[in-house]
Amino acid sequence: MGLLSLIARHGYLVVSAIVFAEAVGMPVPAALALVAGGAAAASGSLKGPTLWLLAVGAMLSGDSLLFVLGRYMGWTLLGLLCRLSSNPETCILRSAESFYKRGKITLVIAKFIPGVNTMAPPLAGSMRMRFDQFLRLDFVGASLYATAYGALGFLFRDFLVSITHGFQSAGHAVEAALLVALVAYVGYRIWLYRKNIVYRVVPRVQVEELARKLASEEREQILLADVRSHGYYNSDAERIRGSIRIEPNNLEEELKILPKDKNIYLYCT
Repeated sequence: MGLLSLIARHGYLVVSAIVFAEAVGMPVPAALALVAGGAAAASGSLKGPTLWLLAVGAMLSGDSLLFVLGRYMGWTLLGLLCRLSSNPETCILRSAESFYKRGKITLVIAKFIPGVNTMAPPLAGSMRMRFDQFLRLDFVGASLYATAYGALGFLFRDFLVSITHGFQSAGHAVEAALLVALVAYVGYRIWLYRKNIVYRVVPRVQVEELARKLASEEREQILLADVRSHGYYNSDAERIRGSIRIEPNNLEEELKILPKDKNIYLYCT
């Protein structure tokens, strides 16, 4: 409601700011801003090509920033971006799994997948993808995203205007409904957090303690497994002597080969 009128007045700046903010991980509705921008272009308030260029440029700027930070901060940044997730491990692995299954094409479709949209650029950076290659793929993805939602607003401009007028007429009833929805959403997030809190506590062992065990008679009862994710591991990667390789994005099959009579220790990046 207010977004449509705000874009009508400050158009290009508002759309660019919202799109950039979502690209760097902030919880703002870039898709909705693009739809509203498309509707404004249909009414003649904004120029469609200019809006498209600014939106794509904002996405590329935000994604490039996360790409560079991901290259130097690695999974520290990924964990930070997933901090608000009910289960950070799932948040990270979902994006890694997308790269594992689809490869670099993930960057083309990432914008349309909630969660993966923010994680894909820093994940690509942490995996040492060439920046020029990243930029080409990300440009295609950003272009498709801006075109799809901008065109949606452009084509259904009259429908959006009628909805806006309906909301304005409903007044307090809409505000009450939004408040109830917000409370329900917060309650749902708290429930998810409590449900998954057990996964936030990962048992760990100090390197020195494990080294002592490996040097003792306990060695025969220990199995070391390398679980570095796709992008950090390749066929030439060095492993701890005696360890085996487990692909974390293929756990269902990998677990079938693990022995049941040994203590299993995992190590990652």
